[in-house]
Amino acid sequence: MIVASLLLILVAVVLLVLGLAGGSSVLLTISIAASLLAAVALVAGARQAAVDRAAADPGRPGWRPRQATRPAEPASAGGRSAEPEIPVQHVPPTVGPDGTGWRQPPEPPVADGDVPAAPPGAGPAVPYDDEPPAQDVTPVEAARVARLDAEVRVVDGRPRYHLSDCAYLAGREHEPLPVAEAVELGFTPCARCAPDTTLLADAGRI
Repeated sequence: MIVASLLLILVAVVLLVLGLAGGSSVLLTISIAASLLAAVALVAGARQAAVDRAAADPGRPGWRPRQATRPAEPASAGGRSAEPEIPVQHVPPTVGPDGTGWRQPPEPPVADGDVPAAPPGAGPAVPYDDEPPAQDVTPVEAARVARLDAEVRVVDGRPRYHLSDCAYLAGREHEPLPVAEAVELGFTPCARCAPDTTLLADAGRI
């Protein structure tokens, strides 16, 4: 079609020149008609070429590849899709086997100027400025005390264990605890009442 339109244009030009040179209106009319036919043929040829290019090029605008369908997930026996199991964290109880008293390990000792972190919603933390130091005992004595079943007193959240008549326990809530269990939980002897010395002395008299 493009070649035919070019030939029609060439014919129209020749007829136009002859019509103007000879003063013939017939030639001029034929030249105009040939020009119109050439324009129509040129437009038709351009459209046909565009269609041919689009058919030969799959990456033309507007063409989209077919999307792969996602395989369906297998359903469980009840008709519902299987959901992953969520692990449940086991939290050990903080109450003793007999249901009385707290068995919370003591908090780590606090250095001078440090304040232990308070739980959310609690008031301002208070440093252990009144906590007595730990009693100085040898490893052998500590091992002997850890095998005793004598009873000592502990204050929840404080690192020392005491004798029942220790002055530190005045005005504080405390609970009885076997000394072996207190040592296992991380409590240390109070230097004010020296429970290890008393317990070892009582055990030596038995």
